[in-house]
Amino acid sequence: MLFEKRLNHDAIDDTCWAPLAVNDLARLFSEIGIPWWIAGGWALDLYLGRQTRPHEDTDILILRKDQLIVQEHLRDWQLFKTQQPGLAPWPAGEMLHPPVDSIWARRGEGDPWAFEIMLMQTEGDDWVYRRLPAIRGPIADLGLLTEEGISYLRPEIQLLHKGRQEYREKDLRDLLAVFPHLPADKQQWLLECLRRQFPRGHEWIDYLKG
Repeated sequence: MLFEKRLNHDAIDDTCWAPLAVNDLARLFSEIGIPWWIAGGWALDLYLGRQTRPHEDTDILILRKDQLIVQEHLRDWQLFKTQQPGLAPWPAGEMLHPPVDSIWARRGEGDPWAFEIMLMQTEGDDWVYRRLPAIRGPIADLGLLTEEGISYLRPEIQLLHKGRQEYREKDLRDLLAVFPHLPADKQQWLLECLRRQFPRGHEWIDYLKG
């Protein structure tokens, strides 16, 4: 059962986090039978092989089409859909469509949030960038693997998602830490995607051009 009793929506605290460790999250999804990737700031740290900054949460990416498989796999967790606005319980069997792009998970009512599930749009065998659907690529190329076998989102794709219009210091810190370590072709890909997304300019474009 996803929910055993009616929750008091007014009492939902969206600030209390005790993020699940990356290794624990990977173990939780290890036998689910669908593709998944550690995402967010931890994906970039897995690429670099070291932690570059504190992380307030732990994110995992799945394909939107696989969401009900994940819901069943996590039936013993409490799952909340985002963009209601705010948070609302995710009823069993409900297929989530845009603008709902993520799900928060906690073990039980009153417990801190443990991880966030990000939903990736797809068309056929391609992943699709939700802010500009013309940007896309093969699902098979979405991720990389650590030496321990943990799947994580490619850093250039994660940085693209962090390159939003609104400024967040942690996103810029991630760019400065990771971009110099990308291969030249991935650096160019990221730059071109940002140019397409922000034809009037963006502070990241000026940095990447330099």
